[in-house]
Amino acid sequence: MKSENTQTNDFKNILLEAVSSGVYLLTINRPKVLNALNADTLEEMNQALSKISADRSARVLLIKGSGEKAFVAGADIEHMSHLTPIEAKTFAEHGMHLFRRLETLNIPVVALVNGYALGGGCELAMSCDFILAADNAKFGQPEVNLGITPGFGGSQRLTRLVGRAMAMELLVTGRSMSAEEGLQRGLVNHVYPQSELLDRGLELASMIAGKSNNAIQLTKQLVQRGQDLDLDNACVMESDLFGLSFSTPDRTEGMAAFLENRKPNFD
Repeated sequence: MKSENTQTNDFKNILLEAVSSGVYLLTINRPKVLNALNADTLEEMNQALSKISADRSARVLLIKGSGEKAFVAGADIEHMSHLTPIEAKTFAEHGMHLFRRLETLNIPVVALVNGYALGGGCELAMSCDFILAADNAKFGQPEVNLGITPGFGGSQRLTRLVGRAMAMELLVTGRSMSAEEGLQRGLVNHVYPQSELLDRGLELASMIAGKSNNAIQLTKQLVQRGQDLDLDNACVMESDLFGLSFSTPDRTEGMAAFLENRKPNFD
């Protein structure tokens, strides 16, 4: 894939780069506070997703944190400490909307978790389609230690990913989970040495970007929408989208390439 390294500089709290053809890299860039999420950062991330959604050549989004200590250490406690109950509810709703928008983005989203992914950071990672973790990664929902509940979907996504009993344990004790435990529990896809994390993420992005974008978008819809349906209706949806995939140029090219024993050329 051709390297582009085009950076969008109109943000204060994040960096958005087109690192290669079809591959975006979004970096939470608040290292002095371990990339903690405040309202401004959430809004900038929302704007970044709008830019990516408008780019028809976009194929994959990678998300990481700045520095070596944290992916995102959580929501910004200094910011939250001054919120009224109504303001706190609004803050949670903004985070919920952003993370759901990220989860349903029409391209795969990969979290590259280096160091702490706690509270809002764990919730951000769980909103992505894949989690690649450095061997120093720590996951957790420690909100109970602050006298509050998770606010960006942590209680719901964690339960769906690791099961009710383990989620309950993590939520009520506030303990952290290592990268290796996350791998064993099904939270994490792969664990790599810290120095290799970004390169491995770029390799995965390159692999995905070379596949049929139409097929990937339809597949993501099946996984996202089907997980909460009963099996009969989920399978009906799969049959429908399987049929729909036969209307795309990618199907024509993919099958022709297979029959001609060559690599497909998907636009």
